[in-house]
Amino acid sequence: MNGKAPELSVVIPCFNEAANLTPLMARLVPVLEGLGRSFEILLVDDGSRDRTLEVAAGLAAADPRIGILALSRNFGKEIAITAGIDHARGNAAILMDADLQHPPEKIIELAAAWDEGFQIIHATQAARPFEGVIKRLCVKSFYKLLAQLSDIKLPRGAGDFCLLDRAALDALKSMPERARFMKGLYFWVGFRQKQIPYEPAERLAGASGWSLSRLIGLALNGLTAFSTVPLRLASIAGVLVSFIAIIYGMFLVTDVLLHGIDVPGYASLMVGMLFLSGVQLISLGILGEYVGRIFNETKQRPLYFVGSYRPGQAHADAGTLPSAPQLSPNAASATRT
Repeated sequence: MNGKAPELSVVIPCFNEAANLTPLMARLVPVLEGLGRSFEILLVDDGSRDRTLEVAAGLAAADPRIGILALSRNFGKEIAITAGIDHARGNAAILMDADLQHPPEKIIELAAAWDEGFQIIHATQAARPFEGVIKRLCVKSFYKLLAQLSDIKLPRGAGDFCLLDRAALDALKSMPERARFMKGLYFWVGFRQKQIPYEPAERLAGASGWSLSRLIGLALNGLTAFSTVPLRLASIAGVLVSFIAIIYGMFLVTDVLLHGIDVPGYASLMVGMLFLSGVQLISLGILGEYVGRIFNETKQRPLYFVGSYRPGQAHADAGTLPSAPQLSPNAASATRT
């Protein structure tokens, strides 16, 4: 690698964030400069359809410490974060969103905790009063369910705003799994961890790219990635239903022997059929989720493709552009621009 690697890499996944990037840099760069450490800012364009890439190019031209990693299409936030981690060259990386819901000023506390020896520091959300009650209830229920069904105990409010030490970054880069739930992976890798609460702000501009269907898909990825309990529950439900069916069958046989043949009840027959069919379909659906994960893993496709990559300079006055890092197996080769 030409030149010295930066102490900090700030990885920012971007999808249609053209209106947010300039205000974000206006707050982020002074905070990083105040730390007195060398740094790079890596903007990961996840196939944006607006002027995000154009705005990012202008910011990078004005400040050579800003780098751009443009993916070939929209792969989703989890993959964009993975791409950023693969290309982060710092001794630690800070992950944050581009919409200014993650306050850049909190980085000061994250860096201080890193200096104390913690290797993964999470900025946990204290509350999100600007979100709807139903959404907050669903998110809360999901994290409770994940805690009950798996060994991953995510703290309340944990998200993607965090600092990862180089040891944690290398551990995450070694994981080639396709369906990724990054919040769970941060905790699964272990290391010394700490939580720092913060108050999230409202999104500065634009709309969130997380639709209801994408949120449900992310929740399913999280549950199936870190727990096989749903499969066990489906098996237990099958055993219980079979046991009830056997008991009920014995009751019917006994009733016929004692009282003779009776006219069968249509209502009870339909209830039984619908109940059993429902249990079977639910079990098949749960099994299908895991089979789908197996199918995606066996294809062994790269997680993403890079359209272009221009790394930032850790030292703007060094006069040399550092070379690209060695990529993990997750990515296809990057094209330098």
